[in-house]
Amino acid sequence: MTNRLALVAFLARDYDEAIDWFQTALDWQLLEDTDMGGGKRWVRMAPDADSATQFLIARAVDGQADAIGNHAGGRVGYFLHTDDLDASRARMLAAGVRFEEEPRHEPYGTVAVFQDLYGNRWDLIEPK
Repeated sequence: MTNRLALVAFLARDYDEAIDWFQTALDWQLLEDTDMGGGKRWVRMAPDADSATQFLIARAVDGQADAIGNHAGGRVGYFLHTDDLDASRARMLAAGVRFEEEPRHEPYGTVAVFQDLYGNRWDLIEPK
């Protein structure tokens, strides 16, 4: 028996706002956008269609709105690998992504922390 992590829920204020940000800022693909009725949608996004793990964009309802932008309690909660940090960072900066730091070298690779549209913190990593 094999298990794999297929989807990670990403809490958003608005479906279209989040879709636009992921497409523009991260160059991710919209893999599915299915109307589930009652204002609910099943929205899957990923860097490409072959990504083992995808994001499920989940619109916050009721008390969930308080957690938007604080998915990991202020820590870096997402780790995005790239094979060219400089090129990825330059494209992201041009799209308006806010980086908290200049790239730094760590034992596992080169990394720079950035924020998504809601303030969640991410590592952009070019692994060694």
